[in-house]
Amino acid sequence: MMRTTNARPLVVTFLIVLFVIGIVASFISVITLAFPGTFLDAVWRVNPHAHAGFTRIGGWSVVLMSTVFVACLLTVIGLWLRLKWGYWLAMGMLAANLIGDIINVVNGTERRAIVGIPIVLLLLLFLSRRKTREYFR
Repeated sequence: MMRTTNARPLVVTFLIVLFVIGIVASFISVITLAFPGTFLDAVWRVNPHAHAGFTRIGGWSVVLMSTVFVACLLTVIGLWLRLKWGYWLAMGMLAANLIGDIINVVNGTERRAIVGIPIVLLLLLFLSRRKTREYFR
């Protein structure tokens, strides 16, 4: 199947960058959760509530964040290579993020998550556009 040479949509480039940040953040999380007490523990100052939650669930937090790491990595690969499954994986990851943000806001656990809701909705809207979908055909 021959691919067209149309330019990568800006939203796809933005998502690749966003998911690369997710790769780095989840990898650092895995390291700090698996090997606490290193200089990397300072990253948890950004979100001590999350660190406390991960600490409560113990070893499963390493499994969870490893899963996030792999999912972000696969999403970047799929988006970069213009693969249909990469598109759907990005949509699923964003939808899961949206659901998590809504739950956090409703429960009052993370009020800052309210900022992410309109951002994720816009990203999903831009990804849903015909021109963007066709980029992955």
